[in-house]
Amino acid sequence: MNFIIKTFFLILLFTSCKEQKPQEDLAHNWKTHFEIGEPFETEKLSQEFKDYWYAGEAEISSYELEQARYGEIRTGKAVLIYVTEDFLPEIQVKADHYYTKNISVLKLNATKNFNTGIYPYSIMQSVFYPVSNNQHALKVSSSIQEWCGHVYTQLNNRDKFEIMSHSYFEGEADQEFKLNKSVLENELFTQLRINPKSLPVGSLEIIPSFEFCRLRHREIKPYKAIAKLEDNKYLVDYPELNRTLSINFNPEFPHHILSWEETFKSGFGYNAKTLTTKATLSKRIKSSYWNKNSNKHETLRDSLNLN
Repeated sequence: MNFIIKTFFLILLFTSCKEQKPQEDLAHNWKTHFEIGEPFETEKLSQEFKDYWYAGEAEISSYELEQARYGEIRTGKAVLIYVTEDFLPEIQVKADHYYTKNISVLKLNATKNFNTGIYPYSIMQSVFYPVSNNQHALKVSSSIQEWCGHVYTQLNNRDKFEIMSHSYFEGEADQEFKLNKSVLENELFTQLRINPKSLPVGSLEIIPSFEFCRLRHREIKPYKAIAKLEDNKYLVDYPELNRTLSINFNPEFPHHILSWEETFKSGFGYNAKTLTTKATLSKRIKSSYWNKNSNKHETLRDSLNLN
């Protein structure tokens, strides 16, 4: 009898010490589920952050786009869609159900649409970045469609960066390879929204955005870069690529991205010239857009200046 009583109290003591965490805080305690091995500190989520990003809505911002392509500037639209989601680290997809191993991520779907003469371009890049801000993006994907064909690239963050790339160009074709982990340009647009002061600075190596690598037919790998954070501007210079990136943002929470510029050599051969792609904020709303997919909701595009 004494043995049974002692066992009961041991079980009671053990279970009472387990702290139940809110779903949005799980990202802070997932080192037991996933090996990090990255030099970041876990970000402590403020109540302000939770109130804004866990309100059941996405933040949608539209931008007036001036896109350099084939040595000329094209006009179009860019849209940044941010939303928090539960993410499964093993299979690296959005979680349909609540599991204790879920990771809370800030997802960014970034789109661009513009025309080059008679034919259109459509570009989309997706980033799944942990709100804990304690490692690199868990997954990045990019697709580019135009009348000549389409390309797709995906990175999965596991022991190394596992990259799969498909292209209609002979020199790129179907590829699968691994890279040692380094800063991803794609993740900077989400890391900034969580904490701009955590952005990497100094001399380092950065893997340029998949969009740039595919459009310029550059190898997907880390390139030497110099990064600076100046008040409300984040600057990245790639000496090897003769390319610079500048992101302007509101220094106050939630650190809205006001504009960005990308200067590089556009075009090929005699048509190549150094031009600057620009995206300037037009409209911004918060909306559970996934619930607004009826024909009657098309008028909501006016609020984003997209019609």
